[in-house]
Amino acid sequence: MNNLKFIILNILGICLLAFNSCSKNESPYFDYKNVVQTFNGTAIEYLESQPSGTFDSLLLVINRFPHLKDTLQNQGVTLFAPVNESFASALKYLNIQRNFEGKNDLNLSTVNQDSLEILISKYIIRGNKTTDDYINERDGIMVYSVLFNYPMHIKYVRQSSSGFMSGGASVLNFSNPFGSTFTQDWIITSTQSVNIQTNNATINVLTSIHTFGFDEFTELLNNEL
Repeated sequence: MNNLKFIILNILGICLLAFNSCSKNESPYFDYKNVVQTFNGTAIEYLESQPSGTFDSLLLVINRFPHLKDTLQNQGVTLFAPVNESFASALKYLNIQRNFEGKNDLNLSTVNQDSLEILISKYIIRGNKTTDDYINERDGIMVYSVLFNYPMHIKYVRQSSSGFMSGGASVLNFSNPFGSTFTQDWIITSTQSVNIQTNNATINVLTSIHTFGFDEFTELLNNEL
């Protein structure tokens, strides 16, 4: 009898351990809470502090425009930051087209400055906003760039993970509507990190598969001989 009780207790213990190991709370995605990162410095200083190969291209572009650099140092803004891969893919497609036309390759230091300013300004949004500003807006909200007052669109999305709808990370869909009210006409990208708080700005880092320029890079910058 004692042996039987021992066996039963062991079985119950094993079942309890198995249940706990499958519990929702053990999932790395369940009840995900985005941790707000805080950086003691300006938006520019944050970009400069990151490992080489992350924001080098973005900084190179911003440094071509002292007024935009000043904005990222002194004004309250929201930056959707493209990583190096975003610029690399844009340049790749531009130079493929230029090679086809018998033109020389261009780089971020030699492309037309006016056109580049139009593109980069769309990633810097008026006002210092976090995900809290979008979370209750089911259809997202229209926002405006610091230069040219260009309308962009931001929508809060909660991803699903481990079989639980809306149980994953919080991301923002960042879109260029091209003046259209129909989303099928938009170019939409998303973030890989949100709510990085600096002294003057909120930074959201875009996914590396985003091509800088929202499909306008080649069209606008293939104007050099």
